[in-house]
Amino acid sequence: MTKFFIDQHGCAKNQVDGELLISHLVEGKFQQVFNPADADLIIINSCGFIESAKKESLDAVYAARKNYPNAKIILAGCLAERYAEAFEEALPEADGFFGNGDLSKITDAAKKIMKGKRIAVKPAQTGVSCGSRNTLLSFKGSAYVKITEGCSNHCSFCAIPLIRGELRSRAAADIIAEIKTLLEKGVFEINLIGQDLAAYGTGAGDDVFGTGRFALPEIAADRTIVPTKKKSALFLLLKEISSLKGKFWIRLLYIHPDHFNRDILDVLKKDERILPYFDIPFQSGSDSIIKAMNRKCSAAEYIRLASDIRSAFPQAALRTTFLTGFPGETEKDAADSVALLKGIQSDWSGSFCYSREEDTASYNLKGRVSKKEASSRAALLVETQKQITQSRLQSRVGKTYDVLIEELVGEQGTGGNAPDGECYAIARAWFQAPEVDGACVVRYDSDDKKAIDAIKPGCVVKAKAVAASDVDLDCIFISDSGVKISDSEKIKFIPNLLQEDNGQA
Repeated sequence: MTKFFIDQHGCAKNQVDGELLISHLVEGKFQQVFNPADADLIIINSCGFIESAKKESLDAVYAARKNYPNAKIILAGCLAERYAEAFEEALPEADGFFGNGDLSKITDAAKKIMKGKRIAVKPAQTGVSCGSRNTLLSFKGSAYVKITEGCSNHCSFCAIPLIRGELRSRAAADIIAEIKTLLEKGVFEINLIGQDLAAYGTGAGDDVFGTGRFALPEIAADRTIVPTKKKSALFLLLKEISSLKGKFWIRLLYIHPDHFNRDILDVLKKDERILPYFDIPFQSGSDSIIKAMNRKCSAAEYIRLASDIRSAFPQAALRTTFLTGFPGETEKDAADSVALLKGIQSDWSGSFCYSREEDTASYNLKGRVSKKEASSRAALLVETQKQITQSRLQSRVGKTYDVLIEELVGEQGTGGNAPDGECYAIARAWFQAPEVDGACVVRYDSDDKKAIDAIKPGCVVKAKAVAASDVDLDCIFISDSGVKISDSEKIKFIPNLLQEDNGQA
């Protein structure tokens, strides 16, 4: 039986792809191992979005070839999808290449590569790769569910349409069935993902409810959003999810601000299990740069959107992203981004420097900004966000929250003995998305039997926030409650930290 090791890179969407690759290979009688030294086959599931991510994935290939010379190596994922033909000659360190289209083709490709055939496979970009995932690359109790694939927004800086194709959406019934299966297997937190959740059901060939294609909101001459008269597909999907029984979290990740469906706020108001957490990548606060990015709204409309969300949910959590150093960005444009950040008061944000990607619309634009200047502007946004985050976290101190336990530290966990018999666990509240936001550090005594019984990875307990640090909340366990999540063995959870210990990025 061929033993394989998967080295996972990139975003949550690529993580789902990695989980599907694992499932297909296991079904094809391959055996997964968790140390690359034990593997006959090493799969680098790569990211190809920006220059730094491409370099990281290529470095992983070079390192794998150097450290495990007897293993076969497949470069899979976005980087392979984008450059497979060129890599056939330029990357001899890899034995084969496999794109991110129809992932069910991986088993046949892997078998051919194991037999010594050097191939580059780019399966068709049709539909949305999905199916059974019996291994999750997440902390226990949490999973991602992909509802769309590809993107038709064509932001001028973005290579995603080149890598993953145009937008297509999964049928609502398939999504609901997958969520039900995950809940039955012990998952508490479902994170809905796609390049733009607001575009769900609007792809050229979409028919997610059997009623035809849905329309995106229009943008008025004053660069404000004009809502569609018909309920959005995302609204209807969330309404169906809301009909499911039980206690769980549904989190929405990645909503393009030009398409934000305000009708979804009504669903969230009626079901607290659908979290008022909004990940909206604004990218810039300058109207001229927003337009050059092939986005339609204005900074003022973005601030109005944030205000509308906070009016509906005063404690809503907002996450955003900024891109600095876009061609033509001036000091004033950069200052406008800082002003937007201060205006929306996002709980969390990320900043990254413009990466000049071939075949994107911005590739040949004039007015290129130096990497040094772009980095300096990103650093200013990071520092601004740090101050806002501290203030937002401070406003949450003194309140009690349900928190999802990710890992144990201290006497009960893996971090050794803590002073005075104190233990603590790393957990997340509803306003903290996996991987990207801060955490709740839950403290409890090692002789507290209720705490020991309740605080386990994948379980939900109540904790009171007593202090805030730069990005985390210091909490104490509330012993009179706890939600046990099933310890089902039907899904194998492999936390990212464990994978990092085994050499994965």
